[in-house]
Amino acid sequence: MRSTSKLGLAVLAALQTCVSLPAAVAQTAAAPLPVEDMSRRTASVCDCLEEIKAPVTILISIDGFRPDYLDRGVTPTLSRLAAEGTSAAMRPSFPSKTYPNHWTLVTGQRPDRHGIVANKMEDPKRPGETFNMATDDPFWWNAAEPIWLDAERAGIRTGTQFWPGSNVAIGGHKEKPKDWETIGGVRPSDWQQFNQAITGEQRVNGILDWLRRPAAIRPLFLTLYFDVVDTVGHKFGPGDTRTLEAVAQVDKWMDQLVDGLAELHQPANLVIVSDHGMAPTQSSHVIVLNQIVPLDDLDLFESGTYASLTPMPGKAAAVEKALLGKHAHYECWRKSEIPARFHYGTNPRIPPIFCLAETGWLINAKPPAERFAEGNHGYDNFAPDMAALFIGHGPAFRPAKLAPFDNVDVYPLLRDLLKLPAKPGIDGTDAPFRGVLR
Repeated sequence: MRSTSKLGLAVLAALQTCVSLPAAVAQTAAAPLPVEDMSRRTASVCDCLEEIKAPVTILISIDGFRPDYLDRGVTPTLSRLAAEGTSAAMRPSFPSKTYPNHWTLVTGQRPDRHGIVANKMEDPKRPGETFNMATDDPFWWNAAEPIWLDAERAGIRTGTQFWPGSNVAIGGHKEKPKDWETIGGVRPSDWQQFNQAITGEQRVNGILDWLRRPAAIRPLFLTLYFDVVDTVGHKFGPGDTRTLEAVAQVDKWMDQLVDGLAELHQPANLVIVSDHGMAPTQSSHVIVLNQIVPLDDLDLFESGTYASLTPMPGKAAAVEKALLGKHAHYECWRKSEIPARFHYGTNPRIPPIFCLAETGWLINAKPPAERFAEGNHGYDNFAPDMAALFIGHGPAFRPAKLAPFDNVDVYPLLRDLLKLPAKPGIDGTDAPFRGVLR
């Protein structure tokens, strides 16, 4: 028989307690109790009724978590949640980077449409300015609305912890890009700015503290973010024991979350995802650009798992001749000719030439200064090493193992869980989940 989750047992206990209420009330009516006993009985009835709470939805990102980490024997909690609920190896959007995919998960649009096309980017409308992962100017984010905006409009209070973009006042603007103050715009009712020094345990406690609030100010949609698996995976690679130790640590934090929800008698639909996977890289697998084309002929904006660049004036023909086409371990395109399956290349923030390395290889300006064995992502989103985690667990989910699907489909799933109407014009669909939602 399938094991019952801790949270399920807590909810069942609360329900069984409340089933006995009519008998208790009848006894009170037949034999009136002293005022003091009556007050205790009334308080216990009220306490019991307060335990019966509607499920909340918690979207949890474990950055850089490969689905096959569940098979390494260090994730008892996550593996149980996957077995009891709905799970899949999910395809990230291209490029398989952190900020583009986190914004896709909460907007239902691919990066080429929602505008967060990379972790680092420029925009022709803002010459000389560079977007990075600390940028909170709405200018960069306003092309798409995250789900917490529609939830708040529908009267569903939201609380976001560290989710990329959740600190941005969507729809607003800044008089000066570096000013702290944003004019206009909307954020979640509760949100926390990312700080890597805040431990996973503190993050879990922050979510549970929000759920301890009175109903009037308690979020019904929450997000939670863990970065340690990605951080350690970059440093040591996905197969290193230290990376698996980070995986095991996140699993313990997830156990604390599940225990905390059970203690609060708070049912929850958990949507546990990652933004991308992680591939091993090494110093012997580097494509060196300055051995192919003079670096003075181009402006190299990004390099690594892919390279994006702009030829210098008068150098376009020479740069294209040297780079365009398929080569050993990498391929380059004009942005307008990037293969259609990537859904990438129309946004003005993408430089004119884009080169993608073979999985496990890197494109750098110069040879590596020293030997390394690390991990990285940003490769072809169909590559097995880039696959992302998906687990759906809670009263809304039936046990099922799904075929791989695109991460744009998570957004319409979240709308279903929050009972928001379908949103036209997005790139995702809830079709993968129609057979598994209760």
